[in-house]
Amino acid sequence: METTLRGVGVSHGVAIGEVRHMGTAVLEPPAKQVPAEDAEREQGRARQAVDAVAADLNARGNLAGGEAQAVLEAQAMMAQDPELIADVDRRIAVGSTAERAVYDAFAAYRALLAGAGEYLAGRVADLDDVRNRIVARLLGVPMPGVPDSDEPYVLIARDLAPADTALLDPTLVLGFVTEEGGPTSHSAILARALGVPAVVALPGAGELAEGTVIAVDGSTGEVFVEPSAEKKAQLEAAAAQRKAALTASTGPGATSDGHKVPLLANVGGPADVPAAVEAGAEGIGLFRTEFLFLDDSKNAPSEAKQIEAYRQVLEAFPEGRVVVRVLDAGADKPLDFLTPADEPNPALGVRGLRTLLDHPDVLHTQLTALAKAAEGLPVHLEVMAPMVADRADAKAFADACRAAGLRAKFGAMVEIPSAALRARSILREVEFLSLGTNDLAQYTFAADRQVGAVSRLQDPWQPALLDLVALSAEAARTEGKSCGVCGEAASDPLLACVLIGLGVTSLSMGAASIPYVRSSLAKYTLAQCERAAVAARAADSAEEAHDAAQAVLSGE
Repeated sequence: METTLRGVGVSHGVAIGEVRHMGTAVLEPPAKQVPAEDAEREQGRARQAVDAVAADLNARGNLAGGEAQAVLEAQAMMAQDPELIADVDRRIAVGSTAERAVYDAFAAYRALLAGAGEYLAGRVADLDDVRNRIVARLLGVPMPGVPDSDEPYVLIARDLAPADTALLDPTLVLGFVTEEGGPTSHSAILARALGVPAVVALPGAGELAEGTVIAVDGSTGEVFVEPSAEKKAQLEAAAAQRKAALTASTGPGATSDGHKVPLLANVGGPADVPAAVEAGAEGIGLFRTEFLFLDDSKNAPSEAKQIEAYRQVLEAFPEGRVVVRVLDAGADKPLDFLTPADEPNPALGVRGLRTLLDHPDVLHTQLTALAKAAEGLPVHLEVMAPMVADRADAKAFADACRAAGLRAKFGAMVEIPSAALRARSILREVEFLSLGTNDLAQYTFAADRQVGAVSRLQDPWQPALLDLVALSAEAARTEGKSCGVCGEAASDPLLACVLIGLGVTSLSMGAASIPYVRSSLAKYTLAQCERAAVAARAADSAEEAHDAAQAVLSGE
């Protein structure tokens, strides 16, 4: 009998196939004692397993490239964390086996993170995956992960570690469904980059029996269990219609009455650029530079290394717009040489621009490298600071840009409610705003973006979030400046229309989403988008906002 479940759709498309479950997690190793004379041998086993897992994660990252590479390299660094290894050695010295020592050391670190209110929940999931891989190697059992199958399937998991998501084979994995996660989790972001339909935060997903046929709608978040032939045909027809519309939609982004909407790409490094070019991106709206700093958590990359990487991206968009975000370190992206190790609430502490202002040499080197990378190129370079809270932050960043001799537009990211509320004040110091809707939602609703239990508050359709977007866009319009969106909200084709109706001037997203958004915008006039925006803001919930906007745009 057909039943319908609803989670959070995070990656467009429809997948119909049999359920296959992610390999089970490693069992807890027995608590055996080993003789003191074997301690050195066990410590050697532990180090070999740690190094092997780190090497495997780095190799997976090199294969995946782009944003996935940065995530996996961060996991590799986690595996080789000196404090964790020292704790493992101590536990072995008092009689633990290598596998038990690893299990207990990771459990202790996990408890510390959970005890901090799970502000680092995303890192907790990554930590568990690293632990499981090391323990599996020590026990000599298969790694937990994607099941082996000769036939295409829909993958079901409690959550997906980046190491698994990054190397999913789209020819075999038709789509995936997870019980945990949220719309801005690592897995969701990587799923969109792969173009694999995905639904997250679906309670009870793990109870779906192996081999059950399901249909996954990554746009609506619906999962149909044992769908009827009629439902399958309906979904397949809708998917075919969307694909035809995507193929027909080319060129610059615009509404049906010619209002221009530059569609830009979010990239995590040079490896993401080819996909952005192929998707018809009109430039880069968010160039995340963290990938350069994750290679070595103890030292900042040299100016020469930065220049080389930046120039590769700038050269890919001659005459185009490239918006670079300076290093956003802290919270779930700690760096030993920059971020405090003992903050009780890292997401609310020294991160983003605050970190860089505490380390002006790091900021100056990055800005100087960007200035040199852009020399002689016709690209329209723009540089923005993350986590700007007020006018003082904006002024400090603009002053640093000028001191570095940077000939570019200086901008501020709106990720904190105070920045949206005082956007006009901030715009007296900088030339543009860019809304990071992922963090803006997190701070507006006090809802960690990695925790599935509060995913409804991470929904970018929340009317309170739309109010803050409207405030920012209105401030920019009044000041005669631009206001883009570079958060995941821009990748929702229907919400993209609402954002334009709110006054947003450009949209930036993962390359795979650009054709969907371009096609959606081309169906409606600017006036229709504005009416949809009014209807969405008048609602009292995210679901009501979505339905109200949809009703306006469909002419109901």
